[in-house]
Amino acid sequence: MDLDAIAARLGVPLDEVERVHRLAGDLPSAPLPAKADAPAILDRLAVAPDDVAEIMEGWPDPGSPWWTPELRWLLDRSVALVRADLGGPGWLPPGPELPRERNLAFKHLYVYAYLALVDVAVKFHRDHGVPEDVTWLSLSDLGRNLAIDRRMNGEGWPIMQSWLTLHVRGSVYELGRLQFHRGGATLDLHIPETGPLTPEAIDASLDLARDFFPRHFPGETYTAFACGSWLLDPQLAEYLPADSNMVRFQRRFELEPYEEPEGIDADVEVLRFVFRTLSTPLDRLPRRSVLQRAIIDHLRAGRHWRWCRGSFPI
Repeated sequence: MDLDAIAARLGVPLDEVERVHRLAGDLPSAPLPAKADAPAILDRLAVAPDDVAEIMEGWPDPGSPWWTPELRWLLDRSVALVRADLGGPGWLPPGPELPRERNLAFKHLYVYAYLALVDVAVKFHRDHGVPEDVTWLSLSDLGRNLAIDRRMNGEGWPIMQSWLTLHVRGSVYELGRLQFHRGGATLDLHIPETGPLTPEAIDASLDLARDFFPRHFPGETYTAFACGSWLLDPQLAEYLPADSNMVRFQRRFELEPYEEPEGIDADVEVLRFVFRTLSTPLDRLPRRSVLQRAIIDHLRAGRHWRWCRGSFPI
C-alpha cells in the first residue's frame, strides 16, 4: 500500500493518511446500507431533501468515476477506525479534512461512513436496552449538522465530522432539550439547536438523564453534570438580562478556575454557534438579537470571549 500516493491523490497531508492506517490497520469495517434503503434511513436521520439528493447522487456505486481506489480505501478504513472505538467517549477525527469542493464523493465521504455505522450504533443501543425513539433522535443529529453545514457553506464541517463519531459510537444521547455525553468522569451536556433554553425544558431533560443512564449503563457512575462552552462565560452577564434563559442556565454551574483551553478559540466558537459563519466580517453580521449585538460589540471593543467549564451535582 502506497500511503504517499494515497495522500497525494486525496490532496491531504501524509501524516493524516498514516494516522488512519495506523488506527484502522486490518480491523473490520462495516458495509453501507443498500442504496434502495438509503432514502428511508436518511429520512429517519432527519436529513433534509437537498442533502438527501446530493448523498444519493454521490453514492459509492461500483462504476462511479468519483470513487477512486484511494477514496474507497479511506471510506473503508475510516469506518473501521470509528467502529474499533465503539463506546469510546473521546474526540475522534475519522480521517483527514478533505477538499470537499472536488465532487460529492469528497464532500460526503464521512456521511457515507456514518451511514455504514448506523447499524453498528443501533445494535449497541439495543444491547443496552435504549428505546428506539431515543436511538433515532440521537442519531438524527446527522441531519441537523448537514443543515448547519449547508448554512455555513461548508466552513464548519471539519469539526462536525469528528463530533458525529460520538453518536455512532454510542456516546451521545439526546434526551429532551439537551444531549448527554457519557463515558467520562462527568455526564457532559451539549446544547443542540432545537429551541429556547428555558429552565423548564432543561429541568425536564436533566430528569430524563437521571433515569436513563443508571438504567441503561448501570456500570457507570456519575455524580455531576458538566459543560464546557462559551455559554458559561460570565462576561455574557454584562450584556444579557438577569432573567434571560442563558444567564439562568449559567447559574446552575460552579465554574472551574479559568484556563485557556488548548485547541479552542472561544471567539471562533461564538461565531460558529451564534452566527453560523467563521469568515463574515463583524460589520456584516446581523444584530437582530441582544445576544448577537453583545457578541459583536464585545469583539469590536477588542475584548475576547472565553471557553469555560463548570459542573453541578446530579
